Amino acid sequence: MIYARVVTYDSDFCRIFGGVQVVWSVLARKIFKLSDKHTAPSVALEDGTDYVPTRKEVIFGHHFASIAGTGPIVGPAIGVIWGWMPALIWVFVGSIVMGAVHDFGSVVISMRNEGKSISECAGNLISPRIKQIFFAIIFLELLIVIAIFGLVIAVIFQMYPASVFPVWMQIPIAVGLGYVVYKKSANLTLSTTVAVILMYASVVAGNWLQLEIPAALISSTGIPSTGIWTIILLTYAFVASILPVTILLQPRDYINAWQLFASMGLIVLGAVVSCLFYDMDIVAPAFKAAPPGAPSLVPFIFITIACGAISGFHSLVASGTTSKQIARESDALPVGYGSMLLESALAVLVLIAVSAGIGMEYTDKSGEIFHGVAAWNEHYSSWSAAGGLGSKIGAFVEGAANMMRTLHIPKDIAIVIIGVFVASFAGTTLDTATRLQRYIVAEFAEGFKFKFMTGKYSATLFAVVTAGALAFATGATGKGALTLWPMFGAVNQLLAALGLVVITVYLRRKGGFKYLVTAIPCVFMTSMTIWAITLNELTFIDQKSWILAAVNGVTGILAIWMIIESILAFARAAENKTDETD
Repeated sequence: MIYARVVTYDSDFCRIFGGVQVVWSVLARKIFKLSDKHTAPSVALEDGTDYVPTRKEVIFGHHFASIAGTGPIVGPAIGVIWGWMPALIWVFVGSIVMGAVHDFGSVVISMRNEGKSISECAGNLISPRIKQIFFAIIFLELLIVIAIFGLVIAVIFQMYPASVFPVWMQIPIAVGLGYVVYKKSANLTLSTTVAVILMYASVVAGNWLQLEIPAALISSTGIPSTGIWTIILLTYAFVASILPVTILLQPRDYINAWQLFASMGLIVLGAVVSCLFYDMDIVAPAFKAAPPGAPSLVPFIFITIACGAISGFHSLVASGTTSKQIARESDALPVGYGSMLLESALAVLVLIAVSAGIGMEYTDKSGEIFHGVAAWNEHYSSWSAAGGLGSKIGAFVEGAANMMRTLHIPKDIAIVIIGVFVASFAGTTLDTATRLQRYIVAEFAEGFKFKFMTGKYSATLFAVVTAGALAFATGATGKGALTLWPMFGAVNQLLAALGLVVITVYLRRKGGFKYLVTAIPCVFMTSMTIWAITLNELTFIDQKSWILAAVNGVTGILAIWMIIESILAFARAAENKTDETD
């Protein structure tokens, strides 16, 4: 059983976690030399809207909820098709030596550059041309993220209508929490407890208040429910992006994080009970090199499983919103590095749910029920069968709900809990991504002297309208972003590689060999990503997918250009050695 295997490797895990503590200490004291003597941008530039000094536990909740999204769910849920062992190894090793270092380094560099975005930092450290190329790649990434995550939530609402009420109830609960904490100076612990209780009460209520888009509205507008939900969600994202962070963004992400901690705890407890008393075992193969229709294991597992191991989107959050809210430099370590480790733990839970929990019971679209290996084979019969958005989400929801059911939680309630869990993650990412896109648009417009596009209203409107245009590019379903989705993984991991480039050049300017801590992961991620982009380009051309081929080709050219510029900057870095505390 799984439990026996965990006990067998207990001593190995202890040694590994001891090693993590060593890495943690070295990064803080030796590599980046954190010091609270440096005034944080949130203090120096406090404006009550974007720059707000925030307590460590609150900003941790915001950062974790924003970076997690559905990435550590959908990535492992499809990456396990190559076997649970390579997926687990990549999540475990990648998060410790690559992802967490990447996230933490992005936070620190941004804080030491007035909370500016990673693209602005790239322009300062490498070259002005790099900044503009970085802007283009980040804009494309966020454009897809906003459109896709709006669709993700719409699909969840359609699949699990019981999740609609509790997800929307989080908004008034979060606003109320922000009001009593910031305006009335209420006790944070007590306020958090009340907020979380109210959230879980709404989850239970959602099972009886299953809300769907009225059929009359669908027929009168000619827009399917996913399209209507996408419009509603993009409208919400606009409002959330322009509000001060203390009104909605911070408190919503914070209580979401606590709700998610509780859900993760239930999944862990359910997994343990399932192993001990219900003979749950891994039904997925340990290794499967060539699943039907799937691309090659290498390099695509490193592209498919991003969040949970390493993700370029994290550098955007770290340098876009988080660095503007951290109150002191020492908080950057638990927030940046610690959040990534927690996200990798979530990815491991997802792997358990889809490789073991799904085997306890799986119902296909026709209503037929499968158990054990047959259940896994039914869902993961081929790459196309497991690769759909609904299939990825459904595998995790079913597997996790099966394990939670062993705790005597009714399966319908368990499904609502996990459905809200996934939708909440997607919602916090949608909020943050829209705000980040607003920053990117404003920074880009300021560089080209387009003053009318630098305001928060105009920049946010541009971000939402462009995402909406992509979402509805293929029709009223709101699924237009799926057109570019096949190349999203490579673009996201390209950003991770470029983020590591910026951190490496920064450390190179400090002298010595500190830069190796990011240079080695940088070379690895750059190689894997360029390899994947090249293979994708050949596939897109072969399939005559000319839009994908064009966008992917331009992305590849920009990537190579940035790599050349970065190599030249790296060579110059030693000549421009800066003080250790810069």
